[in-house]
Amino acid sequence: MTTMDIPPFSLPLLAHGAALPADCREAAAVLNRGCACRSVDHEALRHALEGGDGRGGNVSHADLLATRPHLFSDTTVFVGEAHLQRMADLVAAVERVVALPAYRARVLAWAPASARHTPRAASVFFGYDFHLGAAGPQLIEINTNAGGGLLAAYLLKAQRACCVPVADMMPAPDAVDALEAAFLAMFREEWRLARGAAPLTRIVIVDEAPQAQYLAPEFELFRELFEAAGIAALIADPSEFSFDGERLSCRGQAVDLVYNRLTDFSLDAPSSAALRAAYLADAVVLTPHPQAHALYADKRNLVALTDAAWLTEIGVDAATRELLLGTIPRTEEVLPETADAFWVTRKQWFFKPAAGFGSKAAYRGEKLTRRVFEEIARGGYIAQALVPPSERRLLVDGVEQDLKLDLRNYVYRGVVQLVSARLYQGQTTNFRTPGGGFASVFSVPCRGEGEDRT
Repeated sequence: MTTMDIPPFSLPLLAHGAALPADCREAAAVLNRGCACRSVDHEALRHALEGGDGRGGNVSHADLLATRPHLFSDTTVFVGEAHLQRMADLVAAVERVVALPAYRARVLAWAPASARHTPRAASVFFGYDFHLGAAGPQLIEINTNAGGGLLAAYLLKAQRACCVPVADMMPAPDAVDALEAAFLAMFREEWRLARGAAPLTRIVIVDEAPQAQYLAPEFELFRELFEAAGIAALIADPSEFSFDGERLSCRGQAVDLVYNRLTDFSLDAPSSAALRAAYLADAVVLTPHPQAHALYADKRNLVALTDAAWLTEIGVDAATRELLLGTIPRTEEVLPETADAFWVTRKQWFFKPAAGFGSKAAYRGEKLTRRVFEEIARGGYIAQALVPPSERRLLVDGVEQDLKLDLRNYVYRGVVQLVSARLYQGQTTNFRTPGGGFASVFSVPCRGEGEDRT
């Protein structure tokens, strides 16, 4: 497709020919407000999902859209190169702090027993979730079993240049194709870290009632990815495991590695008993694992990462402290003795369970009732300074809509592999919003001379 073939801004939201600001962050904001063209090539997406690359496929594009109509957004999200770099820098800063013995001692002190076991594997698919605030990217939370990475990779393969400015921001096809290989290599690296040169023969993808999960199609895509690489793969409920003291089995077959999508992060549920026993005996490679969740994803960790005096005390250098404090919203633990002060200032806070995940039992302060707050005040919650999400303007059924967005950085061993957006309406991310869902992220290059890229 030549530049002449690419439609201009296809809606009157931004005048055709309008110059973009030189600053990449400002340019991204203009594009998110004004370039509302549809960028997803659904034939290319069908080809990717259904195994048109020769790997074979059982995920039907038509069935996926029929059963999960708001899984994918038809638009893209623009992010300035400087903001993408800032997020990557924050990921690296967190890694530096997590490596410190004093940090590990603090957060493991409140962790469950299973998290004190130290395996060799690093854990796959961390998700660093950000809002874009007035001060730039702000870390909302870290997840250690972030879903959607492979779906987001296939969505990125299906993008087309729908307007002139987008043509210059399209990711290189080779880089997109390399994502699948990078994800597969990540699992092989987990195996190598734990088992060296031994052959990896079977992976089990585990979640509770996996076929009932909203992201069940992604489990099948991973199974296909592993099988195409010559690795036998199953999708199972944790209750299907058995452990004889030496080997973990699933449906009578020995298991080498478990790709863990459970939200039973500590493996304390009765259905996880066999998996937990095998993990603690180092009889299986589990990724991600309980210690990763304790070190990164427990939301009380954000209290530690925004405690300036304590960071100084444990030897965190000034540049890293500045990055952490400037990129993570102030976070405090809610205790019974401090509850009254949080109630008075509740509109400034977002309340989340310390060991929770996603949007479960999370509340924006201004919407809290006294009854719900009394439950929060009993403990087990953190309060995070409120950072409203930025927005993406698009057309939904011919009507302009502003959808909220967050940015998920998929990370392995401190390196960002992919950044994807989730578009939504409501208090927290969801897949129930017309026009919303996963959206590919395009990097807006920094062209301003001497532009600050942090």
